[in-house]
Amino acid sequence: MAPACYDEGMDTPLLALTRRHAPPADGPSPESTTRENMRQLNQLRWIAVAGQFGTILVVYQGLGVALPVAAMVAVIAMLALINVASMVLVRLPSISSAGVLAALLVDVGALTVQLYLSGGSDNPFISLYVLQIVLGAILLDLRSAWVLMGCAGLCFAFLTMNHLPLVFPYELMPEVADLTTLGNWLSFALVGVLLLLFTARISRNLRARDAYLADLRQHAVEEDYIVRMGLFASGAAHELGTPLATLSVILGDWRHMPKLKDDLELSAEIEEMQEEVGRCKRIVTDILHVAGQPRGQELASTPADGFVDAVAAAWCQIHPSASLSVRREGTEGVSIVADPALRQAIWNLLDNAFEASTDGVSFYIRREEDRLALSVRDRGKGFDPKRLENFGKPSPSDKGPGHGVGLFLVSNVMRRLEGDVAARNLPEGGAEVTLTLPLAAHQN
Repeated sequence: MAPACYDEGMDTPLLALTRRHAPPADGPSPESTTRENMRQLNQLRWIAVAGQFGTILVVYQGLGVALPVAAMVAVIAMLALINVASMVLVRLPSISSAGVLAALLVDVGALTVQLYLSGGSDNPFISLYVLQIVLGAILLDLRSAWVLMGCAGLCFAFLTMNHLPLVFPYELMPEVADLTTLGNWLSFALVGVLLLLFTARISRNLRARDAYLADLRQHAVEEDYIVRMGLFASGAAHELGTPLATLSVILGDWRHMPKLKDDLELSAEIEEMQEEVGRCKRIVTDILHVAGQPRGQELASTPADGFVDAVAAAWCQIHPSASLSVRREGTEGVSIVADPALRQAIWNLLDNAFEASTDGVSFYIRREEDRLALSVRDRGKGFDPKRLENFGKPSPSDKGPGHGVGLFLVSNVMRRLEGDVAARNLPEGGAEVTLTLPLAAHQN
């Protein structure tokens, strides 16, 4: 039966509930980022294979320049085989920075051999070394990047002194200067385009990794805060257990004392005091229960309507002057996975809403596909923009010391239950906080 302090209805809320948020997926770890960057290098190597083969065809067949084609094609074939092997190795669970360095050194070595066979440092495509060095500066640690730079520099120096010259046909001799200029321009354009394409992708991978690591650090700080709060709560609960037990015994003795037993007014007050002490003991028991239970234990499938009615009725008993309106939509036969922490989280939201607007609090529950949304709305002044921006994070409250952790604990309770929490200020005034929970597994 619905408690007297709220009105129950089946009509649709006037304002839409917050939209469903998918549970956050795991972000890119350093290992997965390295693996993705290796895939980018594999793609770049395939471009190098195709580009080298096309260039040889144009220069040898189109321009008639004498080249050691067999040797150069053999280098291309070897590079392709290495790339195939690298595509298999990139699926390994762990790829070290040494593997990335080895891949870049292979590219530098293949480029050196090709340049040696086609003019050495006079070849316009000598600037492709810059591409390898820039990629190394992005992907490698400082020591490995210097190793790559040193190897590229030694290869460049080697090619200035040792290489097979390009032999142009007699009819092209007047055009050699123009062809060299065109080759320099093509080399510049190629390096620029490849740097833009691949460094942008690689940098995006690295930024995603750094953001994920920063998020992990933030969660670690929050979890540490929760642990300290849990230790404090469990310690306080243990300390409160003894005086509450003493009060319970004293009140029980008072009820049987003839002088107090005959006084109806005092007997009623003693009985009320016993009920309040009993409620305090149950709260202490819940605190110890939650603090001592590992994650995932003692979670039971509960009918959503019955759970909401029980929470609302218990809250109304503590706040008899509150006006609580409960409305629901599409919740018939819906079950959720709940525990005492969820009940306490909803109580925190109802308490905050009641403090913000004593003239009325609204509690909406609604099914959204395979999730259940529970929204608590008030008619107060709404959240401060800065508080709304940092919603769910530990922050000081204007209520004074000891406050400001309720919403933070609500956020972490929802995370433990694989749910979500969202807050917003309503256009017509007031605020809304929505808890989104997955339905019990046996439901469609």
